[in-house]
Amino acid sequence: MLSRVADNLYWFSRYVRRAENTARLVGVGSLLQLDLPRSVRFAWRPMVDTVGAGDAFAELFPSTGDDASDAEVVRFLLLDERNASSLRSSVDNAREILRGIRDTLPQEVWEAINDLYLYIEANGERGMSRRYRMEFIARIADGCLKVSGLLTANVSRDIGFQFLRLGTAIEQADMTTRIIDAGASGLVTPRNEDDREAFQNMQWMAVLRSLAAYQMYRRHVRQRVTAEHALRFLLQNSEFPRSVQFCLARAHSVLPAMPARPGVDRGLNRVVGLIRNADPVSLAAKNPAEFMDEIQVHLGTFHAALAEGYFRG
Repeated sequence: MLSRVADNLYWFSRYVRRAENTARLVGVGSLLQLDLPRSVRFAWRPMVDTVGAGDAFAELFPSTGDDASDAEVVRFLLLDERNASSLRSSVDNAREILRGIRDTLPQEVWEAINDLYLYIEANGERGMSRRYRMEFIARIADGCLKVSGLLTANVSRDIGFQFLRLGTAIEQADMTTRIIDAGASGLVTPRNEDDREAFQNMQWMAVLRSLAAYQMYRRHVRQRVTAEHALRFLLQNSEFPRSVQFCLARAHSVLPAMPARPGVDRGLNRVVGLIRNADPVSLAAKNPAEFMDEIQVHLGTFHAALAEGYFRG
């Protein structure tokens, strides 16, 4: 397979999963905003930082500071073409990549991506309102999952499929840490300090729901939602497909089917060790954002090793 085609397949799957999880990230804030009483201060601005777009947002909206409104942040994360990580940018990029490699994937995949693109164009503005936002987010998530389902059901298990799997695994691991980061980054500020723990647990419940993890959490953990239990489940559970541990195990299972690249194996083993040795009790006792950032840095290093080993030949 040409390195250019492998690169495109890898990034196509990453953009599809990024679009889905960007919508889910906004869902964290939207669910909390619906559940919290009006007396509790809710800040949207930290969400921009969790996707690494803080500088771009500050440049586009210099007067907002830390008091950005939900309308500004939601539009920036979902529809703003000036944000390279926005939902719209991710779908546009996936569509453009697929336009150049349509002969490598089933026609149904192109139709599903095009339907998603047209839906955003027709309904994006409507989805910005609080009344229709969750409906819009759910439709986007369903559209992305349809693409993933078509890839899983209809694509031959050749080397190209392995690059699709790698892209999906790395992007989901990265976005899971970002959604955790968003849920733990001080979105909610209670007026009464005695209420902090209750509201923090509500944040973690919103994180689980946004990742479609709440029912599986109840099934595996069987305890009330707390920061410690949620972190252990989302980071280290080996059976839930969106947990970081599961995604890394999927990436690990792909590598033996590909040409050997020692740097790639080393990069993956470093981040696997980081997750396995993580202590959810310690992370829950402090803000876990620093640890999430560390995971993202290691995932970035792993991606760089992949690009060097397979795409720059």
